[in-house]
Amino acid sequence: MNLYPAIDLKDGACVRLLRGDMAAATVFSEDPGAQARAFAEAGCRWLHIVDLNGAFAGRPVNGAAVDAILDAVTVPVQLGGGIRDRAVLEHWLERGLRRAILGTAAVRDPDFVRAAAAAHPGRVAVGIDARGGRVAVAGWAEATEIEAVELAKRFEDAGVAAIIYTDIDRDGAMQGPNLAATAALARAVSIPVIASGGVSSLDDLRALKACGAPLDGVISGRALYDGRIDLAEAVALLDGPDDAA
Repeated sequence: MNLYPAIDLKDGACVRLLRGDMAAATVFSEDPGAQARAFAEAGCRWLHIVDLNGAFAGRPVNGAAVDAILDAVTVPVQLGGGIRDRAVLEHWLERGLRRAILGTAAVRDPDFVRAAAAAHPGRVAVGIDARGGRVAVAGWAEATEIEAVELAKRFEDAGVAAIIYTDIDRDGAMQGPNLAATAALARAVSIPVIASGGVSSLDDLRALKACGAPLDGVISGRALYDGRIDLAEAVALLDGPDDAA
């Protein structure tokens, strides 16, 4: 399993939200490039970036911060937030982004997601953010009646590289991931699933690794910033044999 350190961008700074509330943002760094470099030097093999303002606006807002990150590191970067059309997608992929995450578009414009995945094999992922099992879009501000597993299955044959599944109620709350929902989603589809939301300790990583579902990776943010998880130790844990979990 890969560990994806999260850099959530709000007004140009690296922040963490509590359950997706933009008013409950804690600033951890004013220098996204330096933060990305620190994560890379600690041993991560991927970075997970979210343009929070962009997710609400429906267009890129923290572009300068994303550029700074791409310039600062050589590890692959995946980005979500505000990528709603082909022009924006092409811009970021040409700029050097390894993987674009399409979330709101997966609900509102699934044909665009399918076309993007076909045109860019291995470089388009679907972000599924759920509250109470139901998908939320537009920066988690709008609820839908679509079940997370149902949405994932809609893209089973689309060729998407991964599904990033976030349990909104756990995100930033430091209360552990939603193991049951994450494992159920991973078992329901053949698409690689990356878990997100609530990971706050090495024990949480061990639990995800041992959950019995074929998870591709896990995203962690706040716990890395405040030192609850040592990144190098976490990478070694996820790289180790399953019986070491």
